[in-house]
Amino acid sequence: MNAGVPGQGWTGQGWTGHAVASDVTLEAIEDGLAAVGGVAFAALAVGVRDSAHRDPSAPDLALLDVGRAVPAAIVTTTNRVRAAPCIVGVDHVSSGPIRAVVVNSGNANACTGPQGLIDARAMTAGVASALGCDPQAVVPMSTGVIGVPLPVERIVAGMPALVAGLRSGATAAGELARAMMTTDTRPKQSAVRVSTQGASAVVAGVAKGAGMIEPAMATMLSIIVTDAQLDADTAADVLREVVERTFNRISVDSCGSTNDTVVLLATGDAGPMPRHAIVAALETVAARLAHDIVTDGEGVTRVARLRIGGAADLATATALGRAVAASALFRTALHGSDPNWGRILAAMGTSSAPFDPDRVAVRFGPVVVCRDGGAVPYDLPAAVAVLREAEVDIDVDLHLGEAEAVFLVADLSAGYVHVNAEYTT
Repeated sequence: MNAGVPGQGWTGQGWTGHAVASDVTLEAIEDGLAAVGGVAFAALAVGVRDSAHRDPSAPDLALLDVGRAVPAAIVTTTNRVRAAPCIVGVDHVSSGPIRAVVVNSGNANACTGPQGLIDARAMTAGVASALGCDPQAVVPMSTGVIGVPLPVERIVAGMPALVAGLRSGATAAGELARAMMTTDTRPKQSAVRVSTQGASAVVAGVAKGAGMIEPAMATMLSIIVTDAQLDADTAADVLREVVERTFNRISVDSCGSTNDTVVLLATGDAGPMPRHAIVAALETVAARLAHDIVTDGEGVTRVARLRIGGAADLATATALGRAVAASALFRTALHGSDPNWGRILAAMGTSSAPFDPDRVAVRFGPVVVCRDGGAVPYDLPAAVAVLREAEVDIDVDLHLGEAEAVFLVADLSAGYVHVNAEYTT
């Protein structure tokens, strides 16, 4: 699977535009998180939230255990309003190796003041007591309604049963993936085997997310595990690089979350791997999960792969891409299959990033609709047909340099409004 070749399909690394080196082979694996040996999973219903968009009797507490404390890395939300589990998670990863990740859905434990931090630490202490490890070897994650006190007593009371239910295998991994869901309609897992220079390793991940997805980290949680040998510094370095091209480039509604967290755990069982090979595998898994988040977005009917190319530098391409992704007018035009390319230029013009409007070209699929910042004759039915597809390629060329940034942007539909107008009721 040469998932790094642009244009080879959105379900792999290809949508990011970052190519895989010729000496790296990536093979998709069907078992998701269970593809990494030695990892156990558990899920349990403890009543975190009394009413939800899904069956309230479904599991809302989950645990991933790699069996021992291993090197880890974490990236959390850029929102200045940070949930308690983000603060505790960063503190624990900074303190040393991590053994387990505990996740609750139905309550974000955000905007809950000092008590929120106490509750997040109580979650980790409860897991640690049942597992027999240090509380700082546990990372907490929470997702759900903001501003509601976490029912921590129910969660902590469920920890012994949760730990007792740990088991390996695809079924257990799938139960964990479902327990993490909020408004998601389906669980999200991905795994690949990476091979190069006689060595091989597995990278596998799980994610949740469907709303409050904005391209500066998104409203999502993700746990990624690899059996490659990485030290904590290398894990942090590669995770930051990959997150920037994947989870940091997706948008459902341009609404940033308080709880975004991605954790990477490296068991080391497969031995060392070249950095570029691990980056390729990690990016393939993260790109697939990011793609699944956007396509499962609240009310989403189509997704645009938006490429801002020909920029003087990456910062400019990224800023302009985010401006377009944040435009409600662009996203409603996408929903209506309307080739109104003026929405794109107008959105870019709201950014402080420098560009020359008179040099911009815009293409919907193969149909060029704008050149040198102005209209050109084009086949309207052909452009509309492109925009009616579930996944649409939109290319913007600034003609100012070689840098580019690629985003996945969802349309804005009445379905999105319906879900969020009634989220807490």
